[in-house]
Amino acid sequence: MEHTTIAVDLAKSMFQVAVSRKAGRVDVERRLSRERFLEYLAKQPPATVLLEACGSAHYWARRLQPFGHTVRLLPAHDVHRYVRRNKTDRTDTKGLLEAGRNDEIHAVPVKTVDQQAIASRHRLRSTWLATRTARLNTVRGLLREFGLVIPVGAQHVVPHVRARLAESSDVPDLMRPSLASACDEIEGIEHHMRAVERQLTTLARDRDDVTLLQTVPGVGLLTATALVALVGDAQRFPTSRECASFLGLTPREDSSALRRRLGAISKQGDVYVRMLLIHGARSVLLRAKHAGVPTPFQAWARATQQRRGHNVAAVAVANKMARLVWAVWTHQRPYDADYRPTVTRQTSMASSPQQDCTELN
Repeated sequence: MEHTTIAVDLAKSMFQVAVSRKAGRVDVERRLSRERFLEYLAKQPPATVLLEACGSAHYWARRLQPFGHTVRLLPAHDVHRYVRRNKTDRTDTKGLLEAGRNDEIHAVPVKTVDQQAIASRHRLRSTWLATRTARLNTVRGLLREFGLVIPVGAQHVVPHVRARLAESSDVPDLMRPSLASACDEIEGIEHHMRAVERQLTTLARDRDDVTLLQTVPGVGLLTATALVALVGDAQRFPTSRECASFLGLTPREDSSALRRRLGAISKQGDVYVRMLLIHGARSVLLRAKHAGVPTPFQAWARATQQRRGHNVAAVAVANKMARLVWAVWTHQRPYDADYRPTVTRQTSMASSPQQDCTELN
């Protein structure tokens, strides 16, 4: 029985649609405006709709699902490999059809409105954080030109600058209004960032999964909410290692024949979530350093840091944290540093939930 597959190249105003009723063949091609796009898809019988996981893809996926279509969001970097010759909207849709036939390409889960709203808060906060860092560096650099050294640390810059503006005569009068405006801008950005953090704190009280993830060492409010928004559901990963691999925290492999070579981490997946996990890992290493009686996890982190150095240990701890997140999230059980279940040998190559918990402690 033939099954219809519809590939859509998304855009702001004009959409390219390719309908395939048989593998390797394009039966119908349409170029539709934004208004006619939904009308056309609503009239089509239930089919598999292929979209690139890019801007507005999750929105259109939610709009198309009520029509009975099965929507698959394919990673853009995987689809690009199937685009032949010049890049056009037509070749993009044909590349989507070819990529859709590859079962090894895992579709991106369609995010809910709540997940996208949480992710948007994180993106805004991240943008404000980068803007604040740029303003702080600019202010410190400008004052250094006049021999005024401001202590390092975001919390020190604005108070010291305001104190210098009020007391020092070394700051030219021409610069004073601009520096005062820069300080006001920095304080406004910090106000917006604190507002987002308060919103996320309120959200955490209403979501059990966010509270559950915060029991993992090194996982705080920002990391937990980012995981819920950007990973979605940990149960789509059969093992904890696949969860860590999705986040780009497993080694990149370059092997051939009998030679097996593992290099640095792959850095696949979401950069923001990986950054939060690595920062959380640094806090784990700091607590492990000052712990009187370390937990098994802290003892392992200490030993890794002594053997491989701080930065490598931070990434290794982040990998373990990702696996812990998978175990806690999948089994809906808070993290217990002293829990050590009895492990029996498995016949399958995939690790069992008990193995995941034991290895991580």
